[in-house]
Amino acid sequence: MNAFVTGAFDTEVGELPGSSCMGLHAQAAIGAVADAGLKLPDIDGVLCAYSFTEPHLMLASVFCEYLGIHPGYSAAVQAGGASACIMIMQAAALVASGQCEHVLVVTGDNRLTGMSRDGAVAALAEVGHPQFERPFGISVPASYALVAQHYMHETGVTSEQLAAIAVEHRRHAGRHPKAHKREPITVEQVLASKMIATPLHMLDCCLISDGGAAVVVSSRAAARDCRGTPIEILGAGQGHTHEHIIAAPNLDDFGCKASSKAAFGRAGVACADIDVAEIYDSFTITLAVELESIGFFERGEAGIAAERGDLGLGGRLPCNTHGGLLSYGHSGAAGGMFHAVEAVHQLRGRAGARQVDGARLAFVHGDGGILSAHCSLVFGAH
Repeated sequence: MNAFVTGAFDTEVGELPGSSCMGLHAQAAIGAVADAGLKLPDIDGVLCAYSFTEPHLMLASVFCEYLGIHPGYSAAVQAGGASACIMIMQAAALVASGQCEHVLVVTGDNRLTGMSRDGAVAALAEVGHPQFERPFGISVPASYALVAQHYMHETGVTSEQLAAIAVEHRRHAGRHPKAHKREPITVEQVLASKMIATPLHMLDCCLISDGGAAVVVSSRAAARDCRGTPIEILGAGQGHTHEHIIAAPNLDDFGCKASSKAAFGRAGVACADIDVAEIYDSFTITLAVELESIGFFERGEAGIAAERGDLGLGGRLPCNTHGGLLSYGHSGAAGGMFHAVEAVHQLRGRAGARQVDGARLAFVHGDGGILSAHCSLVFGAH
């Protein structure tokens, strides 16, 4: 695609008193630009996502004003958890087409300290078709629970096997000094945690965190002038099948099937070639169905794979090596960006205790809505 990630940075994650949406955006942006060996005036394109705590119709313009920069291209993208990957795909197109040389893709929000408990609950509940879903009290966890009920009925997968996904993610997070939750958990603890929406327990659900993350995407020519080791964006693809879960064509495969097929095809690689995967994990069921729809495992195998250690370091497919949304942290659009930043760290060999030996190819995936919007990326090290 003639596009490279030349800078990547994520802030501290978790409970960050005094943080703000714009402050986290700025911290992440300045860190990513510095990591690329650039200065702010070098940035000629900016892409932002959205914020729960400082919502604005033109968030990218607000951010540029806050940071005092004047790019030639600026836009905001709102696609839920797929936003980060979609913005990286858009940035790659911008630099590959010659419209920009260095595009800053930035996300961040103080969702934990910047929202009241009631506000957070309201945000989770404000989903669903206004006529056919919302009157019946649907919420984000309840929507994913519907998918989980169907999945478990069809495949025979157990709550224990889904819980194994959360346990492995916490094990990964324990190796990351920035992770929001690092203390180990067991399958028994997952099953004993509060039931949120049957069959999903609290520890089957992602965190709510403060934090920000950003990357710089550069053209091939411009990347030569950057300090950071460039990571090539080899392929990208999107898949969209529905917005409301009642309109999903089925509950077995989702848009990730099409997005990953496109990304793999453009990169000229296959699932078996991937060394490390960073895949959106808003709930344990999210990761299970995506791993299988993408083709990493057969249907019904992801939980079993987690039980036998396939998703851990040294396993068949090290997955979400930073701990994912389940344990590293989830800060709105930054949640998906954490996955991309971790992929860059892995391919640069800078992941420390969680490093996957010899990682050369990484797969990154974002999912927005109720398995609604999907974007897949393939990154490669040189």
